[in-house]
Amino acid sequence: MQDDVKKITIAIVLALLAFALLNLALTTQQAALVGVLVLLITLWTNEGLALGVVSLMPIVLFPSLGILSTKETTLNYAHPIIYLFLGGFMLAIAVEKTGLHTWIADRVLRVFPNSARGIIFALAITSGLLSSILSNTTTTLLLISIALYLSDDPKLKLRFALAIAYGASIGGILTPIGTPPNLILLGIMQEHAMAPIPFFQWIWMVAPLSFLMFLVVSFTLSLGVGDQKIQREVEHKPLTRPQKKVVFVLISLMSLLLLNAPIAPYWSGLGMSEPVILLSAGLLLFAPPLNILDWMQDKDKIPYRIMMLFGAGFSIAMAFSKTGLADHIASYLIDMTEIAPLLLLLIVATIVTFTTEVTSNTALISIMLPVIYSVAEQTGLDTRLFMMVATLCASFAFMLPIATPPNAIAMSSGVVDVKTMVKYGVLFNVVGIILIVVIAKFFWSGIV
Repeated sequence: MQDDVKKITIAIVLALLAFALLNLALTTQQAALVGVLVLLITLWTNEGLALGVVSLMPIVLFPSLGILSTKETTLNYAHPIIYLFLGGFMLAIAVEKTGLHTWIADRVLRVFPNSARGIIFALAITSGLLSSILSNTTTTLLLISIALYLSDDPKLKLRFALAIAYGASIGGILTPIGTPPNLILLGIMQEHAMAPIPFFQWIWMVAPLSFLMFLVVSFTLSLGVGDQKIQREVEHKPLTRPQKKVVFVLISLMSLLLLNAPIAPYWSGLGMSEPVILLSAGLLLFAPPLNILDWMQDKDKIPYRIMMLFGAGFSIAMAFSKTGLADHIASYLIDMTEIAPLLLLLIVATIVTFTTEVTSNTALISIMLPVIYSVAEQTGLDTRLFMMVATLCASFAFMLPIATPPNAIAMSSGVVDVKTMVKYGVLFNVVGIILIVVIAKFFWSGIV
């Protein structure tokens, strides 16, 4: 109790200090927004209050401090992208409930040899594929308990745990629903009337990046492990009836999303709303003859606190634009646009990647995207390209346990130490930055 009071007090003091200092350089409204941001980020970081509680605070603070009206703030908590996430999470709950994730993991593991190197590749890729539809936290928790029993060698246990954690972070960028920053990007694009990135176009764009990162991470972690054989029990069970139902829904969903995606100039797409498609698929799981989900049993598994976090993220992004703070910060950054676009892209990627190691990637991307949008719009840079790069970099946090839940879970397993995570993490951060920038410049240009 006293510890929580101390954490809340620290957050309030830091917020007031930030307001007092920035009120000298910004308008009172803009300084108040920064003060609220400091308060929220501190409470999200030190967990002085529950995540859901902190995420709802903008509804009270923004109108009270004249930052946004109540209506402007609360509209963000019913953003269409939140319902895309809700539908996706219903599907994820069904996959987990029926044990389909175990069946998928078994089939992927079976493809790779039973050597230490083969298992590292298998764990990273399995974690990534599952993380593209499940939360990266759930994926890491499900796989790490299995991986730690594959060997008694502490060195191998460490490599296995990191392969799962890093694979989950890489896999999260593979689909629009894989991680919160992706959805924040789609929401902000919609807010600014920018053409959305269709589901399958996103996958097609990001797949090469994910594939290369899987190779780099798996190969690096497998260095020095030799060809030691790993004995593991593999169950060759067929799909159960409930699993077949979920597979049917997933295949139907993917087919519909594929038909809905425009392929210029050959196909304009069905023109359906992707949040509607995802939510419809999720709701069908409750209905006969599927009957996979039951509201009374499964409603508590829906991460309402994360939905509130999305609402807070969209509110922060709107506040940055409405108060003019994004333009104000952008005015200081415009001088940097005189340098080559490729170098500027590299700078943005580096700032976001290393900043996300110490702060919430959702909060960071909610702050960065409006600023990037403002800079790009004023200077003629490729707005969508820069926003996409920043968004993906926000998920590439490999250095610290506090950076992302998969890293924290790997650390809590007791087989990973901070020094080793930082050693690998710095390398993967740098490789990730280079790959994202190169792919963005030479593959995404003209597509995004």
